[in-house]
Amino acid sequence: MLLVTAPLAWGAEHPSLTKARALYNAADYDAAISAATVARVDPASADASALVAARSHLERHRLRLDPGDLVAAREALGAIRPAALSPRDRVDLLVGLGQALYLGETFGAAAELFDTALSQSWLLGARDRLLLLDWWATAIDREAQTRAADRRVPLLEGVIARMEAEVRRDPGSAAANYWLAASARGAGDIDRAWHAAVAGWIRAMLTPGTAAALRSDLDRLVTQVLIPERARTRPAREQQEALTALRAEWDSVKEQWK
Repeated sequence: MLLVTAPLAWGAEHPSLTKARALYNAADYDAAISAATVARVDPASADASALVAARSHLERHRLRLDPGDLVAAREALGAIRPAALSPRDRVDLLVGLGQALYLGETFGAAAELFDTALSQSWLLGARDRLLLLDWWATAIDREAQTRAADRRVPLLEGVIARMEAEVRRDPGSAAANYWLAASARGAGDIDRAWHAAVAGWIRAMLTPGTAAALRSDLDRLVTQVLIPERARTRPAREQQEALTALRAEWDSVKEQWK
């Protein structure tokens, strides 16, 4: 998730906070943390600066897996006064809190926070909303993996419903097309997952900027998961033949819809 420059109507920012935001967006998290630390001495910018520092520590933790970054992120998030943030920064605070929980493997609670942030996603740009939707679905999926099969399906049905609505709203949505197929598979509906994957491969062309990444993800899902699982539904003596036929069918889809 990107942190954008706070609206001018919210007031002038400390120069180091503006610099920290830019460095975060450039993925220079070490420098972003340093700039945010400088900006935190200004009471007017302290809370927004703590947010940039926290999100930078979270991203650095994802890259380096240093537990110290996760601790630092939690401390910075806990020091923030939400009322001192701009409306957009408050959404980023929810996302940051959700990420901290997710990276601490508290997936269900993380999904709840991401869901709250999605309810205010009109404040986000299209790319940021797409990333948030993916965080939410990933958190639900990880939580579902910890549950018995009979308790997993209701969670994933919620993802399917949301992604169906997203595809209707934005047919080329990379997150929605991928998670529609992946969640149908997780819920045990392999046929629906296959059809969603084929449709997603074709709908990918509607959003050229994300088409290649979406198709790569769908190809991996189909070849590594759906084809073997569909083949295993056949009698043992027919499984190898089924594998060959399903691979040929998928290759035909990719060839026809390049």
